[in-house]
Amino acid sequence: MAANILDIRKNFPVLNQQVNDEQLVYLDNAATAQRPTAVTDSLVHFYQTDNANVHRGVHTLAERATEDYENARVKVQHFINAAESAEVIFTKGTTDGLNLVASTYGEQVIQAGDEIVISIMEHHSNLIPWQQLAIKKHATLKYIGLTADGELDMADAADKITDKTKIVAIAHASNVLGTLNPLADLAKLAHQHGAIIVGDGAQAVPHHPVDVQALDVDFYAFSGHKMMGPTGIGALYGKRALLEQMPPYQFGGEMIDFVHQQDSTWAQLPYKFEAGTQNIAGAVGLGSAVDYLSDIGMANVAAHEQAIVDYLLPKLVADPDLAVYGPHDPAKHTGVIAFNVKGIHPHDIATALDMEGVAVRAGHHCAQPLMTYLGLVATARASFYLYNTKQDADRLLVALAETKEFFNHGAVKAE
Repeated sequence: MAANILDIRKNFPVLNQQVNDEQLVYLDNAATAQRPTAVTDSLVHFYQTDNANVHRGVHTLAERATEDYENARVKVQHFINAAESAEVIFTKGTTDGLNLVASTYGEQVIQAGDEIVISIMEHHSNLIPWQQLAIKKHATLKYIGLTADGELDMADAADKITDKTKIVAIAHASNVLGTLNPLADLAKLAHQHGAIIVGDGAQAVPHHPVDVQALDVDFYAFSGHKMMGPTGIGALYGKRALLEQMPPYQFGGEMIDFVHQQDSTWAQLPYKFEAGTQNIAGAVGLGSAVDYLSDIGMANVAAHEQAIVDYLLPKLVADPDLAVYGPHDPAKHTGVIAFNVKGIHPHDIATALDMEGVAVRAGHHCAQPLMTYLGLVATARASFYLYNTKQDADRLLVALAETKEFFNHGAVKAE
C-alpha cells in the first residue's frame, strides 16, 4: 500500500487544500473520515439516475433503487462476514444501532437486580443507553477497569461478569486510548454466564478486518461516516435468533406485514427494524465505501496505519513534555493517539496546531467517565487513516514543537 499511497490520496480532493496558508494534514479521522470520489460519485449517480423509494414500486426507477439498496446490504454483510444479509439492519449510525438494542432486546430481558457490564473506556453512545436502561429497570450497571497501561483489565472483566449479567457492551476499539479490545474473549466470557455481548465497532470496522461470526458477538454496531461513507447511515448486525424475538424499534410504513384497525403484524427481517423511508442514498454510498475499502484490503489498511503508529508513537512517548494515554507499546496501539502537553490546555493545542494546518480533536471525546477515571478534563487527539502518511506524522511533530516554543516563549515574555 505504501507504493500507491499518493494515488490513494488523489481520490480525496479535500486533502488537497491549504488551511491557514499551510497544506492541510487531516488527523481527526476518529471523529469522521474523508470521502473518496468513488463515494461522492455514487451519491450523485444515484440521485441523477436511480432516485426512487424502495420496496414499494414496480416502475423501473423503484426497482433499480431497491436493487441498489439491497446490494449495499449484501456488501455490508460480506464486509463483516454476517451469516446472511437479513442480519444487517441499516441505521443512522452506531448510536442509533446501540439504542435500538437497548430499547428492544434490553427492554425485554433486563429485570430488577440484573447486571449490565460495560467498560470505563466506553464512548457515551455505548454508555448512556445502558445507564438509562439500568436506571429504568432497577438493574446494576458495572464497569470493567483498565490496566496500568490503558488496556482493558481482563481479570476485572472475569470478576465483573457474573451469572447475574444479562448484557455485556464493549467498544471493539477505544476512541481515546487506542486500544483494540479482545472482543472474542469477552464474548466467550459473557456466553459462559448466559449473557449476550454487544460490540461497538465504530472505531474498529474502518481500520481492521472484522468477522462478526469469528468474534461470536450477538450484536455489533458501526457508522458509515467513520469508514468514508456518508453521514446519517450505519449498520447494526444481530444474530437472526435474537432479532426475530425482538419487538420493532419504531412503527410506521415499511416495517409492517398487515395492518388491521386494532392490531398489526410485522415484516420479516430486516425490514421490521427499518420503519419509514430510509437513507437510501446513504446506504448506496456506504456500499461504495465498502467497495473502496475492500479493493484496498482491510489487512493492508491496518498494516499501513500500524506502520505510522510504529513510527510516531515512540517519538511522542519520548517527549518529556507530553503525556500519552493508552498503551505505549506500538504493537498494542491503534492509530488513535490521545495526549496532553505540559502546561498547555488541549483546546489551545488544537487551535495552535490548526494554525499550522494540522487538524486534531480536543475535548473529552464523548468519554467523560474515562476522563474522570484518568484524572483529566480533556486531551488532544490525533487519529490516522489510510490516506495519512509518515510525512503527516512529521508535520504533527513539527507543529507540536512550534506550539511548545510559542507558549513557552510567551510565558517567558510575560514574566
